[in-house]
Amino acid sequence: MMEKAASSDADEVFLDLEDSVAPDAKPDARAPLIEAANSHDWSGKVLSYRINGIDTQWWYDDLIEVVSEAGENIDDIIVPKVKGASDIHTVENLLTQVEVNAGLEVGAIGLEPQIEDGEGMHRVHEIAHASDRLSSIIFGPGDYSAAMGTPGLDIGQFPDYPGHYWHYALSHCNAAAKSAGLPCLDGPYADISDEQGFRESCANARMVGCDGKWAIHPSQIEIGNEIFAPDPEVAERADRIVDAYAEAMAEGKGAVSVDGQMVDEATNKMAQEIVARAKAADIL
Repeated sequence: MMEKAASSDADEVFLDLEDSVAPDAKPDARAPLIEAANSHDWSGKVLSYRINGIDTQWWYDDLIEVVSEAGENIDDIIVPKVKGASDIHTVENLLTQVEVNAGLEVGAIGLEPQIEDGEGMHRVHEIAHASDRLSSIIFGPGDYSAAMGTPGLDIGQFPDYPGHYWHYALSHCNAAAKSAGLPCLDGPYADISDEQGFRESCANARMVGCDGKWAIHPSQIEIGNEIFAPDPEVAERADRIVDAYAEAMAEGKGAVSVDGQMVDEATNKMAQEIVARAKAADIL
């Protein structure tokens, strides 16, 4: 599975030591992760791995062993169940010492906090600004559902709810992430056979400003890439808006009309964001 992930069309791959590994197997799971990180070709991808929560007995060695032996190939570490900035500081302090002792560049490995309970959600703005190492904010719907006491057993699925169930949580996480200049990522959709449900979940997350979503099966990757990449027609218009606005500014104008609609600085910023996404997705 790890080898297939390396050759997939995912933008980021994370190898897991937390929820997908049984407690008794956690210490032994580090060795195959290290081997995969060092032996497979991860070029063109962000390679990350998820440690166990800092309230467990495993996280300390998760960080020391993997970074010491595979740190040169690790881009980010996902930190689950983050409750506040102090959790990030705890992980960061240990990570810095491991980098020093392993002869790695200090600060090269990023951190991705996962928001999974009410305390973390309450402090997500504080968390987003906790460290220069942060590279994203991740919403975790599974543990968040359990923490909030929601009904149901399927992660991310509440079809009877009258609206977008995760609107508040995702909007709140996204606002915090964007206030720190970070992308916000939505978590998994558990029913891998429900392509339409996954598509709708991606679309809802994208509409509130999220930048990506976890795919827990290869069949979800193409859908996620499609939804989170700009529409080609929208990207082309955004590109024209950016060019037209730059020309207007050079002429001392504060606004310009494109396709019969007024374009000001706010519109230009939105267009620039779309153009950047389109170029990253090779649409422009």
